[in-house]
Amino acid sequence: MNYKVYIIEDDLSISALLQEYIVKYGFQAKAAEDFQEILNDFNEYNPDLVLLDVNLPKYDGFYWCRKIRQQSKIPIIFISARDSGMDQIMALESGADDYITKPFYYDVVIAKIKSHIRRTYGEYAPKVEEKIVEVDGLKLYPERSELEFKGERVIITKREGILLEYLMKKYPKVVSRNFLLEKIWDDLDFVEENTLSVNISRIRKRLQELGIDKAIETIRGAGYRLNKTW
Repeated sequence: MNYKVYIIEDDLSISALLQEYIVKYGFQAKAAEDFQEILNDFNEYNPDLVLLDVNLPKYDGFYWCRKIRQQSKIPIIFISARDSGMDQIMALESGADDYITKPFYYDVVIAKIKSHIRRTYGEYAPKVEEKIVEVDGLKLYPERSELEFKGERVIITKREGILLEYLMKKYPKVVSRNFLLEKIWDDLDFVEENTLSVNISRIRKRLQELGIDKAIETIRGAGYRLNKTW
């Protein structure tokens, strides 16, 4: 499997070199560009591991580590010039799995990435049964953000997966807008009025890719309901 690494580092030269090395060793890599949209980028990219600096614009790495950890258990490795014991303790208490101090050897970073990938997804990973949510042949795999129907599969974002999981679990009941908003945006101070509608629209498109039309019904003034049309 071609694992994905998300690099959150505001030093562009370090970020570019990390990306180059990571790709060289057979992984995919994406570097953060807008440091106010870290969570949105994280959900869109859906990485398997995060490299995270401490000193970042606006919010520091400890903040983003806690936010990511609220919705994901993937490995988080700090890379920072701050080498005090307290910084390392704060990183671990924020939910990080490892801490590498700058300057570092890039080969060491790669070795750390490989180690955490093995422990989380590979030969050393605990053997647990994968979670599957199913309604009459439509299968959602929340842990890998995949939808399956009649042998066909599509990738969805983490946020789309959360929404669809609740719609499927509560089928055939109506799920209120407020309930869905609380489940996926309770860590945001402000949510635009059309944010939920946009994500529901994206889920409908993913279902259409599987040949399922009109699968999510809008109940005016109430919310949304999974409408089994297949």
